[in-house]
Amino acid sequence: MPDPDELSDDEWYERGREVVLTKLDSRAHTRGELGIAMSRNGVPEQVQHQVLDRFEELGLIDDGNFAMQWVESRHGARGLSRRAVAMELSRKGVAPDVIDEAVNHISDDDEARAAVELARKKFRTSASVPEPRLTRRVAAALARKGYGPDITWQAVRQVKEELGDDEW
Repeated sequence: MPDPDELSDDEWYERGREVVLTKLDSRAHTRGELGIAMSRNGVPEQVQHQVLDRFEELGLIDDGNFAMQWVESRHGARGLSRRAVAMELSRKGVAPDVIDEAVNHISDDDEARAAVELARKKFRTSASVPEPRLTRRVAAALARKGYGPDITWQAVRQVKEELGDDEW
């Protein structure tokens, strides 16, 4: 990695631009992720801001859009809770207000429905496990997905009622 004094600002800008383009070639990234990637490549902070600002102007970096897509993907496909999705977005460097706006699109009903669906799946795939161990396993799986105790136990109770004792 060259010394920051060895390259001109234009050369650093070009290096930062290449880093960002390479990262964006594989998937969308947040401004924070791209800043970290440039830091790892030795790009000075002031140049990082210039590169990132330009990419935002061009619409190639959009943390709001990224956050919305992340919510759809992680909650919709993986069944993660609002809290878990928010933590992931925070780790990716998304601003708190952008995170709040994105996760607020997950309604309480959506979250409860996803928890019940996950509990249903876990009960069915672990049917050979005896009670009360099965209930603990399902509750632990929901907790790992970021669901709080209230939603977890509500989902567990609902699915146990649906399945009845003869199912497991």
